[in-house]
Amino acid sequence: MTKKNKQSAPQYTPTQRAAVITELFQAFPEKKYTIKGLTTSTGTNNKEERDLVRGIVAGLLQAGTIEEIADGKYRLKGGAAIRSYEGEVDMTPSGAAYVKVEGLPQDIYIHSQNTGHALHGDQVRVSITRRRRDGSMEGEITDIIARNPKRYVGVVELTPHYAFVKVDSRKIPVDIYIPLHDDTPHLENGEKVLVRIVDWPDNMKSPLGEIVDVFGQAGDNNAEMHAILAEFDLPYHFEPEVEEAAEAIPGEITAQDYAERRDFREVTTFTIDPADAKDFDDALSIRKLGEDRWEVGVHIADVTHYVTPGSVVDTEGEHRATSVYLVDRTVPMLPERLSNELCSLRPHEEKLCFSAVFELDAEAKVLSQWFGRTVILSDRRFTYDEAQALIEGGEGELKEEVLTLDTLAKKLRADRFRHGSIGFEREEVKFTLDETGKPLGVVFKESKDANKLIEEFMLLANRRVAEFVGRKRGRGANAERTFVYRVHDEPNADKLSSFRNFILRFGYTFKAEGGKGVAKEMNKLMSKIRGKKEENVISTLAIRSMAKAVYTTDNIGHYGLAFDYYTHFTSPIRRYPDMMVHRLLAHYLAGGKSVDKTTYEGLCEHCSDMELRAAEAERASIKYKMVEFMLDKLGEEFDGSISGVTEWGIYVELKDTHIEGMVALRDLDDDYYEFDAESYCVRGAARGRTFSLGDEVRIRVLRADLARKQLDFELIGSYDFDTKQLHPIISGSRRAEANPLRFSQPEKKGRSKSDTATKKNKRKRSSR
Repeated sequence: MTKKNKQSAPQYTPTQRAAVITELFQAFPEKKYTIKGLTTSTGTNNKEERDLVRGIVAGLLQAGTIEEIADGKYRLKGGAAIRSYEGEVDMTPSGAAYVKVEGLPQDIYIHSQNTGHALHGDQVRVSITRRRRDGSMEGEITDIIARNPKRYVGVVELTPHYAFVKVDSRKIPVDIYIPLHDDTPHLENGEKVLVRIVDWPDNMKSPLGEIVDVFGQAGDNNAEMHAILAEFDLPYHFEPEVEEAAEAIPGEITAQDYAERRDFREVTTFTIDPADAKDFDDALSIRKLGEDRWEVGVHIADVTHYVTPGSVVDTEGEHRATSVYLVDRTVPMLPERLSNELCSLRPHEEKLCFSAVFELDAEAKVLSQWFGRTVILSDRRFTYDEAQALIEGGEGELKEEVLTLDTLAKKLRADRFRHGSIGFEREEVKFTLDETGKPLGVVFKESKDANKLIEEFMLLANRRVAEFVGRKRGRGANAERTFVYRVHDEPNADKLSSFRNFILRFGYTFKAEGGKGVAKEMNKLMSKIRGKKEENVISTLAIRSMAKAVYTTDNIGHYGLAFDYYTHFTSPIRRYPDMMVHRLLAHYLAGGKSVDKTTYEGLCEHCSDMELRAAEAERASIKYKMVEFMLDKLGEEFDGSISGVTEWGIYVELKDTHIEGMVALRDLDDDYYEFDAESYCVRGAARGRTFSLGDEVRIRVLRADLARKQLDFELIGSYDFDTKQLHPIISGSRRAEANPLRFSQPEKKGRSKSDTATKKNKRKRSSR
């Protein structure tokens, strides 16, 4: 049998070849061609042919048909203006990227060879090189309009004359080159550093960077926590001028202060906080006014008395917007001079407050209210455990006052739920740490009556302050007053529908479609699942179906709490929006006119963004400790449940610790598994075996990557829903029973050969 001859390259006369090359430029006006590429596309790539093509290109240049846009790269003249877009780069670990363009329904895919040294977050101009059968676009980055100013955390790999920083983020698929100069900070191999990208010359394989900060050896707790803060562009220390400005704030309470404030020093007052709290920014006072009538004061540290608008400390607080709570520390919004001293409502110390004072009847109905500045003297500091002991029947100081407040709080809570407030109660996971920050164990914190007592009175103050400012007052320019609200929109209908379908597999129904009926149904469901094995996964998914709460000047109410008006008034030590609320409330109490809405809306957006960033940093610190806790458990087996399913893996939360890791689909070799988004599962293409959200499984710890904060699990098997019998995974059996080509074909539809290597990333992108 003779072999088939390889198809020879087309043979063109010089005139024909010039025509073909011209057609190439016209067919793909944004594409950049090299002499080598044009030669290969139109004939055999050898020196003689390249010289011929070089002459044709020179003629097209002279004729003005094409233009040289970079050294040795050519494009149809004016081609960039035909089909080009501006957008932001979203880089993948493979080096390929997607450009997000406002107004386009799909992102533009960029092969790793066509990124033009662009990096994640850069603003770029991209030209379209082809459209796929499914309508998606592939392109090439032609210009970098603006570099992403973000700084990156990584680990130093040192040589005598230069260093590389291996970046922790998977969004930066290249190492950063660091030349060593006299002014370069002293570096040691394996140190965790913060690096800034300076440039990426065309002739360099890696971007050029400079060291911004050195945190210490990778694995050291302080180094890692500082690195997490830096990773999310969060501050990890105060600049000296901020500390000095805070220290210079006078702490004396003057005669004028007393004269201008309502005096609560003779009224029974106390704080209830966590045992490890260092700042106490809220206190409660209580006194009996008559039969079945009580005065309850919610006293909040008067931070804005000490922090004046535009001051150094205020500017820093505005920039930070929130305190950050990592697994082992609090990074305060304000310096300790304020948060732990002047504005901390410590017992037996006179303190200045901004207060909401309510007269309540026996049913916790508000008969009257007052807002204003006060001076207090706290009689007692309770921990939550101490207050809980009194509630549960223990004896101690101020027992009657605590019990009365508990009774009133429970009535406030019951009324709130009657009106549609939703109650999500999940165990809070905390690590016990040794003196070096090493995790020794996992504990779960439960919200008890003492916690709920404080919560209800804080909610009451927040709600009533928002109502007081937010309600319209007649007509005219001052009928509506600009204010900072904490709003929460109704659930997304599609997410709610998916949630409704998911809980059916556990035998639960959810009848409501929208409005307050959703809250009622959600509370019924939460009551039914309490204490059951599926509680965690269902409550997690229920929370995901809800909208996110944000700060804004446009009030739409708070759906989750069932409040028409809601704000944050009660934590100005740790939240800048609360400081804005204090200033606005004081302004309006003094008869001031409505303030500029645009300015405050910009501040609201900034605070919402910083709140999200702080939450991400907190989660990152928890993930780091989870991985660190599992380092000595490699190869051990654990029971857990599936907490998430994606196109690239199955997430499993361990039963006893709530630690989460991932089983990569590529590691499941008993079948070829495909993601079914509607059913929250992955399904084997040959045998049809499914792994669904909530399934109980057994895993083995495979890998623990501290740098990436990732745990990799190996799936051993799943438990039968009814019998609890373990059905094991039969490894290595898929090739005998499934044709890999058959099942991988749909993934390749509409892809070029160059695309195949990044199909997993493409699937990930298309699901967003």
